[in-house]
Amino acid sequence: MIELRVLAPDDWPIWRELRLAALAEAPYAFGSRLADWQGDGDRPERWRGRLEIPGSYNLVALLDGRPAGMASGVPTEDRVVELISMWVRPDARGRGVGDRLLAAVEQWARQERAQVLKLAVVEGNDAATGLYRRNGFQLTEEVGDLMPDGVRREQIMAKELAAG
Repeated sequence: MIELRVLAPDDWPIWRELRLAALAEAPYAFGSRLADWQGDGDRPERWRGRLEIPGSYNLVALLDGRPAGMASGVPTEDRVVELISMWVRPDARGRGVGDRLLAAVEQWARQERAQVLKLAVVEGNDAATGLYRRNGFQLTEEVGDLMPDGVRREQIMAKELAAG
């Protein structure tokens, strides 16, 4: 059974657990590096601050009571919400966790009256790209950020949201 839980700043330990697991398991998929969030970067106030991004919507998915995935929605500009920090634990993939997280962020974005939901995905991350396409996202012409390797760039995908 998949349960979604919206996080408050005091829930930073569960966010920390999943984010560190994500950065360790899929370093190729994120603009952040594991080393940036360890050592001196691993501070409760920093994790809490991540969950306090103004206007953000942060959630985790629990699969059979165990943390299995995470995602955030963050308002970026007028009527645009960006999906960030999306990740699903490897043994939970293919079980609907990613679809549920995406649907929840999309529903929240609609409630916030966003007209566009966009995200960044690394070229070659075919599983993630497939998930996003299956949920109605399309590649855009927008140039994404340079990845930490200094070579690859993110691809930007977007989904138009109906009014209401």
